[in-house]
Amino acid sequence: MFFVRTASERDLEKVRALLVETWHATYDTFYGVEKVNELTGRWHSLPALKARLERKDAEFLVADDGRSIGGMGYASMSDTQTKTAVLHQLYVLPKLQGQGIGRDIFAELETCFPDAERMRVEVEPQNLHALAFYRAHGFSEVGQVSNCGDEQSGIPALILEKPLA
Repeated sequence: MFFVRTASERDLEKVRALLVETWHATYDTFYGVEKVNELTGRWHSLPALKARLERKDAEFLVADDGRSIGGMGYASMSDTQTKTAVLHQLYVLPKLQGQGIGRDIFAELETCFPDAERMRVEVEPQNLHALAFYRAHGFSEVGQVSNCGDEQSGIPALILEKPLA
């Protein structure tokens, strides 16, 4: 059984491995191995993960069963939009998907930003599993971007939002 808890620096190697595995399983067919290697190298490096862990207006969670990390989530308050929390990452190892780990991480992240009125996430349009997950959890489409994550990514995304209670 996995328990959701705040990530620590000792988790970062396992989180990086989870992200690399999950990204290859999800995005290789869309973008190819080389592009996924480039993005995971930039976005999921240990220094990048450590910077997220240290951010003050953010929450970095892992799902831990005492032996392994099965999922992770990272969200922060928006730098550009008031009263908006941004869900940057929510990933579960492919072999563990469908067991409620993502749901449990997401449920915890929803409660971490008491001043937020909405949560926003960017989702690759071809990632039908992620789109179904977010729609089932109350998100709806509000826009699109052509460079998800950073201005050089070349990855299009749908912008989804959900009102927070």
